[in-house]
Amino acid sequence: MSELANVRIAAVQPALRLGAVEENLARLEDLIRDAVQEHSPDIVTVPEAGSSPNVYAKVLRGVARPVDGAPMQLYRRLARELDVVVGGGFLARRGGHVYGTYVLAEPDGRTHLHDKDIPTMWENNYYTGGDDPGRTTLSFPGGPVPVGMACGWEWARMGTAARLRGQVQLLLGGMCWPSYPVNWRGPFGVWAAREHALQRQHARELPRQMARLLGVPVAMPSHVGPIDFDTPLAPGVPWRTLMVGETQIVERDGTVLARLTAEDGEGHVSASVALAAPEPVDPLGPMYWIPPLSVSTRAAWTAMNTHGAVKYRAMRALRRHPWQTWPGGDLPDELGPTDQAEEHHATTP
Repeated sequence: MSELANVRIAAVQPALRLGAVEENLARLEDLIRDAVQEHSPDIVTVPEAGSSPNVYAKVLRGVARPVDGAPMQLYRRLARELDVVVGGGFLARRGGHVYGTYVLAEPDGRTHLHDKDIPTMWENNYYTGGDDPGRTTLSFPGGPVPVGMACGWEWARMGTAARLRGQVQLLLGGMCWPSYPVNWRGPFGVWAAREHALQRQHARELPRQMARLLGVPVAMPSHVGPIDFDTPLAPGVPWRTLMVGETQIVERDGTVLARLTAEDGEGHVSASVALAAPEPVDPLGPMYWIPPLSVSTRAAWTAMNTHGAVKYRAMRALRRHPWQTWPGGDLPDELGPTDQAEEHHATTP
C-alpha cells in the first residue's frame, strides 16, 4: 500500500446477553449494518466473543459453534453484501478443541482466522489457546496491508507487541473485559472497588499504549453493559459487574481518534487512520504485562488459568463438552476468495 494511505474504520461496542448466541448475532448484524450506513467505512470491527460475553457461567459450555458455523458465516455474508472488511470473534470448534477465534472477512470471500494464544482466567474452562502468529494481509485498492489481530488480554501482554512489532501496519481485534464485582460489601467490597477502578484505568490506556509500542494505528472494539455471573472457586457467590467498554480507534502516535466509554453504552464510532511503515514510539519493556496489573489480578490470573485449564482437559477426556458430540471439522487460517473458501468447508452438525 502507498505511503500514508488512509483507511476508515468503524468500531462497534455491543451490549450482548450472556449465552444468547442467536440473539447476539442478530444484534451484531443490526449494529454492523447501522455502522456501515452511518460511517461508510472500509473496515468494521466488533469485539472478540461476539456470540456471547466470555465470563464464568455454566451457559458458556453451550456457546461454541463450528468454525464455519453461524458466527463466521454472518461476518462473511456481511462483508460480501456491504462491500467492507468485517472483523469479529466467537468461540469456535476447530478440530478437536474450541478456541477464541477472531475472523477478518473480506468482500471477495477471503477470510483470515486468528486463535487467541492464552485464554484469560476463567475462559480456560471453555476453550484452549492457539499458536498462530496473529498476522495476515488484507487487500485494498491501494495494495496489500499487513495486519495484526489480537483478542482480549493479548492486547495487554508485552509478548504480543514483540510478536507484531515491525510486522504490521494496523492492529485489529477486540476485547471482552468484565471488571471486578460491584455488589460485594465490607472489606471485600473495598478491595473490589479499588480493583474495579484499576481495571477501568487499564482499559482506557491500553489501546494508546499498544499503538505507541507498535507504531501503527489500532482499533479495539469492546463489550459494554452490566453482567452477572458466578465467582470462580467460590460456589454460590455472585459476581455482578460491568463490561468496561473503552472501544477506541487510535492513531500510531497514541492519539485517540474515536472512543466509547462504559457510560456511552452501546454504539459505534469511526475514524480514518494513516497506513504506512510502522514507527514505534515507545520501547519494548522486559515486563510480561503492559499495564501494571495489581498483585490481586496477577494472582487471580494464575489461579483461575490453572483451575480452568485442568477442568477443560478433564471434561474433554470424559467427553463432557457438548461440542464433542458434533462431527469434527476445521478450516485453515487463510481462506482464498469465495470459490476456494467453499472447497474448504468444514463439517458442521
